[in-house]
Amino acid sequence: MTTNETPDDDATTDQRTHVRETYGDIAATGDGCCESSDAEIAADPDRTLSLGYDADDLESVPDESNLGLGCGNPVAISNLEAGETVLDLGSGGGFDCFLAAREVGPEGRVIGVDMTPEMLERARKNAADSDHENIEFRLGEIEQLPLADSSVDTIISNCVVNLSPDKQQVLAEADRVLRPGGTLAISDLVATEPLPDEIRDDPDAVDACVGGAATIDELETWLADAGFVDRSITVEGEWTDDLPIVSARVEARKPA
Repeated sequence: MTTNETPDDDATTDQRTHVRETYGDIAATGDGCCESSDAEIAADPDRTLSLGYDADDLESVPDESNLGLGCGNPVAISNLEAGETVLDLGSGGGFDCFLAAREVGPEGRVIGVDMTPEMLERARKNAADSDHENIEFRLGEIEQLPLADSSVDTIISNCVVNLSPDKQQVLAEADRVLRPGGTLAISDLVATEPLPDEIRDDPDAVDACVGGAATIDELETWLADAGFVDRSITVEGEWTDDLPIVSARVEARKPA
């Protein structure tokens, strides 16, 4: 989708349904996804460490929360402070939510939103098995967030925005729910040049987090259109050998 295109309703529904089914299966089996993941990699702590997490992170979260689905560490770039309210877009098993809860402390709050019922069930079980009482998980789509206006201080996300068929709307919703001065800290996969149609139109490539990757220029435009300032997209490393896809961190701030 180019910057000026409006998503086709049928195509949007089909993509969202395919993604929901794929990640529902992942939640049920524990098998990882994404271009470089499989069941063994998903359970491999070395891969998680390679994304910017450390051993303390792995030890501090429920074992069932880490499904090996990320492409970075958004909590590490979010500069969270005690007492903040944090929103995780596409929270999956809750891995980053538990890390964020540790940073904001008991006086803070963490909300995870995911559109996949199986993921929600897994995350809620993980929360019940943890010592955290300041985490909640809500069923919802990141294009239509189940939160009030100006209700969160920081938004994080880990390799999820690329799965949305309407990323411009995702960023508009992020701006809506952020308080003035709130920040966006996203780890995601982006394209350094437009992808061929056969990749963009392949549901399996979208599910693998590469087919739906926006270009850097598109993301920069959408962030600006949503009203964000202090915008930056920093490339962290190549993700595939055969496609112009890189991992990146996306940071921005809602004006105070």
